[in-house]
Amino acid sequence: MTNPSDVPVREPGTRARSGNAMGRTRAALLGATAECVARYGIRKTTMVDVASKSGVAKATLYNHFRTKDDVLAAVVEQQVADLVGACVTTASSSGLVEALVHTAAVLGDHPALRKAADGEQQLLAPLMTPTTARGWQLAREGVAAVLTAGGAPSNPADVDTVLRWCTSQVLWPLGDAARPGAESLVRGLQARTPLAPAQAVPAAVASSNGALGWPG
Repeated sequence: MTNPSDVPVREPGTRARSGNAMGRTRAALLGATAECVARYGIRKTTMVDVASKSGVAKATLYNHFRTKDDVLAAVVEQQVADLVGACVTTASSSGLVEALVHTAAVLGDHPALRKAADGEQQLLAPLMTPTTARGWQLAREGVAAVLTAGGAPSNPADVDTVLRWCTSQVLWPLGDAARPGAESLVRGLQARTPLAPAQAVPAAVASSNGALGWPG
């Protein structure tokens, strides 16, 4: 019979530490991917580049992501969530116009997007077309959450209108002209549909942090 004292006992907190390590590795891989795309472009970025830039073994990279498309899609999802989180906070505290101005600044100055827009339009343009991919689903849900946080209507038509304006910043950044455009857009939304009472923003959206990459 096995003595109870001989049974291996997992050290308290081991699983949590393992999860934290995996989270840190994943974050390093996503950050390295964005940096590689900003430097080399989408087409020339390789999995070897990502592993080298992040300081992670190539085998470890493949444990997290099987293909380059997988890691690119993950970058999109993370950066969409980051941008949504920042915009929900801004819309709640400073209004919808400020949230849109922030969005225009992030998309217009994003290094990876600028690299693609300047030299890989043939790759970037198709990605600006909405699809059912998870990155676009998160973007639609995020726009709805930002509109709600700003006290504006968030029906599908309004979400699509705002999403079109946001994605246009990738290929045609407004820069300093973003504020007048954002104000016009918000006035148009408010003129078409009576303002609905502000609703609670989903906690998962409100707690997100950080910039938008390329749609996955």
